[in-house]
Amino acid sequence: MTIVEAIDLSKTYILDARHIPVLEHISLSIQDREFVVLEGRSGSGKSTLLSLLSGLDQPTSGRVLIADQDITDWREDDLAPLRNATFGFVFQAFPLAPSLTVLENVMLPAELRQDRQAQPKAEALLERVGLQHRLHHFPHQLSGGEKQRCAMCRALINQPKILFADEPTGNLDSASSETLLKLLGEMRAERGITLLLATHNADIAAMADRVITLQDGAVSRDVYRHA
Repeated sequence: MTIVEAIDLSKTYILDARHIPVLEHISLSIQDREFVVLEGRSGSGKSTLLSLLSGLDQPTSGRVLIADQDITDWREDDLAPLRNATFGFVFQAFPLAPSLTVLENVMLPAELRQDRQAQPKAEALLERVGLQHRLHHFPHQLSGGEKQRCAMCRALINQPKILFADEPTGNLDSASSETLLKLLGEMRAERGITLLLATHNADIAAMADRVITLQDGAVSRDVYRHA
């Protein structure tokens, strides 16, 4: 079953009357439970593509479908519940809420769904990434790696169908990176999550079913690593 589909997707930004194309005519399909890595040099369009596929930004042209629903022209009021129920996000541009503790940050998406198990679920996830001693600390008291692990727990608490992540191990040391990769593998096996990650991390790419390479805003390679 196709869960994410891009149809002739393009994105152009306008800066000081200049048109700057970032993505051009990208078409791809991602299957339910597939683990897909987007790779490419900085500026190749990886982050922009993730934003378009997750409905955080709108394309200049083309369509985005989630489980056969065309979300391209959906209003924010329609997208918000879809995101909270179906998507998980770990994006560099999505910081933790500074006024909330680690535990409260992770609980937040579940509380928006009025999940009475929000706290035990959050505590269990934080323990799995070694942050059980940081529950009542605030984001400014955390290292960059700890913030990233907290953000991953927040993204996973609602057991999303699709996890979008932009360089999820970018701020992590090797031990923390290994912990996070282990959690992703376990959550995929346990919950059947579809993973779509932009990364330069070779270890993540080696775990993926498929690696899509972007170059100058277009797909230059699309390789299935595992049968």
